[in-house]
Amino acid sequence: MSVLIETTMGDIVVDLFIKERANCCRNFLKLCKIKYYNLCQIMTIEQDYIFQTGDPTNTGRGGESIFGVLYGDQARYFDMELVPKIRHNKKGLISFVNNGSDEIGSQFFITLADDLDYLDGKHCVFGEVSEGFETLSDINTTLCDDKHQPFRDIRIAHTIVLDDPFGDPPNLPVPSRSPSPTLELVTQTNKIALDEKVNEDEGKTAEEIKKEMEQKEMHAQAQILEMIGDLHYADEKPPDNVLFVCKLNPVTTSEDLEIIFGRYGEIVECEVIKDRRTQQSLQYAFIEFKTPKQCEAAYFKMDNVLIDDRRIHVDFSQSVAKKFTWKKKKDDTEPSPPPKKKAKKERRRSPSASPEPKHRRNRDRKDVSPEGHRSRRRERSRSPDRRREKNRSPERRRERSRSPDRRSRKHEESRRRKSPEPERRRKKSPERKRRRDSPDTDRRRRHDEDRGSSSRHKSRDDRRDRK
Repeated sequence: MSVLIETTMGDIVVDLFIKERANCCRNFLKLCKIKYYNLCQIMTIEQDYIFQTGDPTNTGRGGESIFGVLYGDQARYFDMELVPKIRHNKKGLISFVNNGSDEIGSQFFITLADDLDYLDGKHCVFGEVSEGFETLSDINTTLCDDKHQPFRDIRIAHTIVLDDPFGDPPNLPVPSRSPSPTLELVTQTNKIALDEKVNEDEGKTAEEIKKEMEQKEMHAQAQILEMIGDLHYADEKPPDNVLFVCKLNPVTTSEDLEIIFGRYGEIVECEVIKDRRTQQSLQYAFIEFKTPKQCEAAYFKMDNVLIDDRRIHVDFSQSVAKKFTWKKKKDDTEPSPPPKKKAKKERRRSPSASPEPKHRRNRDRKDVSPEGHRSRRRERSRSPDRRREKNRSPERRRERSRSPDRRSRKHEESRRRKSPEPERRRKKSPERKRRRDSPDTDRRRRHDEDRGSSSRHKSRDDRRDRK
């Protein structure tokens, strides 16, 4: 009595203890027969301990026994079988999970290590793994998060009953085929997909890996160019029948290149790129052939060829601008018309009118006010030093104003020579002061004042007599 469990990591064959755990084995065999475990996720993997599955809701809180499927929610769980006692003493034992009330439903776990005696009496052992220990080792080494949930989406794909000694109860819903995966299962993004490889480079050579990396880098660069507007779309490709020729001599024309490259096939267009204003050659060109085969032949033969004393370089064109902005020119010999100059607007005057006077002509100027005339005249009369002073920054002018000019410096020196500073003046002696306050000095001062007043009266009388 055994069951084959096919998982996305490999196959496992389980032998059941029919005599010791008859009720549990019946429950497990009938659930496998109605494909109840198909697409159930392995919810929990604890390394060197157990992995748990058997819940169709993949939450760890769902699932029901075969009696619940047949008779409803009142028979969702049934009592555990604890006699005879079977210990969790080796790797690969399969047990039903206790729901906390010493009852079991559909969830089960398989041990991944030996001597797990602390599980005895809490959960019900009903079988063991006979084949597929390599699959158990792979599941044991799967990477998981902090909650022991695997990053990879590991599921039970199919369950096949190899031998069933129990008869089927009436109204057992046995499906004709395995159920198909739902849309939620297919579009699940929080797990690594069922058919997705964890290591993408597994089984590839170094050259293949390098080529894939280059293609990814090119695709990323194309997306950046599309975002900044250099490309119209990221998958845009340059034409495969256009050659890019550079390092040309400035005297080489489009006709020369068309004659030289024409031996390899029919040329649809040949153009030497020129400067838009000066119309001088920029020393590179684009040559378009009719077929890509002709383009390849010209590429292999014309690279590093001497043309007009210059060794040219030929490569396939990587530009897509031709599809949008390249204007094809049929003849390079035609001189381009000179750039048009903007005609000045002239005032309409009658033929007999005399030329306008100067003061009227000045009306077209921006500033014709007297202040404007004075400022222009003042600007013309200024010396170069004064103009330079005006163009200086405010900080520079402030520094210049702080330092005295040459005239003020000379004036200050002459003033100091004429009148010495108060600190340097000679102090009068006490004897001289005493002499100034003496009675003789007062008498002499009064005498001088009388002489001065009389002389003033005499000069006034003389002026009166003259009149």
